[in-house]
Amino acid sequence: MLAVLKYGGNAMAQGGPDPVLSDLAGLLHEGWQFVLVHGGGPEIDAALAESNIQTTRVNGLRVSDSATLTITERVLCGSVNKRLVRGCAQLGIAAVGVSGQDGALLSATKSCAPDGSDLGFVGKIQSVDPRLLLTLLDAGYVPVVAPLALASDHGCAYNVNADTAAGAIASALRADVYIVVSNIDYVLADPNDPSSAIHAMSLHEACAFAASPACASGMKPKMDAVIGAIKKGVDAAVICGGLRQGLAGAGTLVRG
Repeated sequence: MLAVLKYGGNAMAQGGPDPVLSDLAGLLHEGWQFVLVHGGGPEIDAALAESNIQTTRVNGLRVSDSATLTITERVLCGSVNKRLVRGCAQLGIAAVGVSGQDGALLSATKSCAPDGSDLGFVGKIQSVDPRLLLTLLDAGYVPVVAPLALASDHGCAYNVNADTAAGAIASALRADVYIVVSNIDYVLADPNDPSSAIHAMSLHEACAFAASPACASGMKPKMDAVIGAIKKGVDAAVICGGLRQGLAGAGTLVRG
């Protein structure tokens, strides 16, 4: 079984054992294969604040001028990616950290906001070349991917939403399951009502939810990525608060 795991920055363990990586180690021993795509939003926000750079988001996407891109690349490819690789190594997981730029894994063009406003160095994924990931998987490694893409003319990097990147990678690999580990256990029908958890959705229901006012802010790119992955051949997707619990049914399951 091949899974693409998107590990959100808001969900990451801060010090001490990482339960998601511990679950991943156990599942690898059970015969699973994983590609881990990570976020890092809170750490990017903190690094930008230290440099007195204001963070602006449009539809969940970070507006990225050149200074913001430089800090984003440093945090994602350096601090977060390598910390996860070290965490994997401590658990006996053979992991290799890469960015979406490596091997032209993710190619992107400049993206604009829905209203046409400039987002800076924010990219829209045009293609995914999974050969690097397949090579690493075949050799027994867990690829750990930082969500930066290479411009189609190879002239610069683009910041890509981690959910978007993970969903596109899941599609390209035709993964058996796409798992989004976030700081919520379920998608909520009403974001202000914790009791409104949605346990399962059809693809049609997921599309309707994604178009509704309840799907806003960071949930919007998550749902769009899940929908895109299901439409392109991924068997199932789950948005959850933990890896094993998500696979065991404690999360929002989406199927075609």
